[in-house]
Amino acid sequence: MAYRVVQWTTGNVGREAVAAVVAHPDLELVGCYAWSAAKAGRDVGELCGLDPVGVLATDDVDALLATKPDCVVYSPMWVDVDEMVRILEAGVNIVSTAAFITGHSLGAGRQRILDACERGGTTVFGSGINPGYADLMAIASASVCSRIDKITITEAADIAGYDSPETELPVGFARPIDDPELLSMTAAGTAVFQDVVHLLGQALGVEFDEVVCEAEYHAATEHVDLSTWEIEPGCVAGIAASWHGKVGGRSIVELRIRWRKTTALDPPLEIVPGYHIDIEGRPTIRTKVDLLPPPDFEATTFGEFMVLGMIATAMPAIDAIPHVVAAAPGIITYADGLLPLPKGLVSL
Repeated sequence: MAYRVVQWTTGNVGREAVAAVVAHPDLELVGCYAWSAAKAGRDVGELCGLDPVGVLATDDVDALLATKPDCVVYSPMWVDVDEMVRILEAGVNIVSTAAFITGHSLGAGRQRILDACERGGTTVFGSGINPGYADLMAIASASVCSRIDKITITEAADIAGYDSPETELPVGFARPIDDPELLSMTAAGTAVFQDVVHLLGQALGVEFDEVVCEAEYHAATEHVDLSTWEIEPGCVAGIAASWHGKVGGRSIVELRIRWRKTTALDPPLEIVPGYHIDIEGRPTIRTKVDLLPPPDFEATTFGEFMVLGMIATAMPAIDAIPHVVAAAPGIITYADGLLPLPKGLVSL
């Protein structure tokens, strides 16, 4: 019997999630939440660049929950705790790609989600590529070590062609380099990586004395035109931020973000693109993950190439659906032994 799935929003990640659900032999798309009223009443397939699938998007949450889905694929840009609580306490599980791993970054919202899981008998799991898949890779890599000194995960990218002011401005891009609020902005805008520190701490069996965000900023030395917004000289165009889990002042877990919008930076910010997973220990393990196009992939713009990243964000959550539906109520993570299996994905 197929798992009944509702897709929550049809943005960049949501579109790829819909395509994956529709193509999957063990999943059935039974509904879709339309965040925009303009999308309500339209066929979900057409909204996502597919052939019609016979399911209409709606902004009626009660109607969606009344279909009694097994799981919601939750893909808005940001977590809405009220929304998640409503879904979970209605008896519907959630797999999320929306900045949710353990919920620690949500403050009191985390307990509200746990309480909703208890009332609804439901489970929530969050993933993506980073945070998400990269953390699973770190846990798997560390499992071959007899001693672990430190885990470092680095995401490094030249994002000059990525136009997303809704997500980039909140972390500090385009702010004056001496803005005293920069660190607090970066910490708030990357808070989901705080979740990952807790996740890896659980996997390692370590309780941290402190979980902190540290950052360095790189100023543009010339005007940067980013299509829908711009960065003036002397303003932030490169960010090197890290979330640390520390014991006795020593960093045991470090989640690094290295993003730049231009190469014209002071000081320069070196970027080796990809996801770098380093386990320092006995032995030391180093892994680099690149997202590369298959031979049949066609893309002429950076935006079209970004589809690969959206697929890699959606699939860890979708592959986890059977595990999440079967799990005990609460928040489940990779540290609980969840291993999504890529069943039904081989092209024959």
